[in-house]
Amino acid sequence: GEEQKAGESVVSLPLSRLHSFKDHPFHVIDDEKMQETVKSVRQYGVLVPAIVREDKVQGNYEIIAGHRRKRACELVGHTEMPAIVRNVTDDEAVIIMVDSNIQREDILPSEKAWAYRMKMEALSHQGVKGEDYTADLVGETAGDCARTVQRYIRLTYLKTELLDYADQGRIILAVAEKLSFLNEEEQGWVLQVISQNITAPSKSQAEELKEESRKGDLTEKRVADILNREVKKVSITISSKKIKDYFPQDYTKKQIEAVIFELLDSWKEKMNQAG
Repeated sequence: GEEQKAGESVVSLPLSRLHSFKDHPFHVIDDEKMQETVKSVRQYGVLVPAIVREDKVQGNYEIIAGHRRKRACELVGHTEMPAIVRNVTDDEAVIIMVDSNIQREDILPSEKAWAYRMKMEALSHQGVKGEDYTADLVGETAGDCARTVQRYIRLTYLKTELLDYADQGRIILAVAEKLSFLNEEEQGWVLQVISQNITAPSKSQAEELKEESRKGDLTEKRVADILNREVKKVSITISSKKIKDYFPQDYTKKQIEAVIFELLDSWKEKMNQAG
C-alpha cells in the first residue's frame, strides 16, 4: 500500500499540518520498537515517505500511512517529514491504511479487529459482493482466511473492558469471540464475575453463555452460576523413561523441562490463534 506510483512526487510537509487518520485503529506507543525507529530516523532520516491526503482544512493533511514515522520525527526533533500526497477516496484510504500496518508482528487483537472491520466496510462500499469473498480479500495481505477475519471482526462487538482483557491475554480469542454474541447487559454481568474471580471464562463456559443468550434464557444469576462453577482438574503423569527417549542422553532434567515448556507455549499460542 505504500509503493510510490508513477508521476507521484515526494514533498516535505510540516509535522504541525499532519494529523492522524480518522478512527486509526493502530496504537502509536513509545516502546522499544519506537526507539529503534527513532534511532534510524536520527541516523538516516525517514527512508520511506509517508502517504497523506489533503484535508478539508486547506493546508492540512491526513496521514494514511506513516503515523509511527511522524512520532519518531517528533522525538528526534524534526519539524518536517517526507510524504507523498495522494488523491484517494475515504474507502481507498482505509484500505491503504490497513494494508500498511496489518503485517506488523506486534499487533494487538483489538487493533486487528477494528482494522479488519474498517477494511471490510470499505470493500463493501466499493461493491464487493459476498461476505466470505470480501473477508478473504480483507485478510489477504496478512495471510488470514475469511473465517479468521470474521472471528476478529466479532471482537469489535465486545465491551471495551472485555476487549482489553483479550489484548492482555487474560481472555483467549476463542472465548472472546463467543462472548461477543452476548448483548451489552449480558457482557456487563460477565465483567462483574470476572472482576471477582482470578480466572477468566473457559471455552466451554463461553459457549454455554452464548447458547443461553441465543435462547433468551441468560440472566445475571445464571451468568454467575456458569462462571463460578468449578472446573474439574485433570491429573496427568508421564513416565520419565518415555520422555527421555526424545532427548540426547546427556540432557539434564532442567534442559528437558525447558524444551517441553517451550514446545507447550508454542502449541498453546497456535491453539489460541486457531480458536
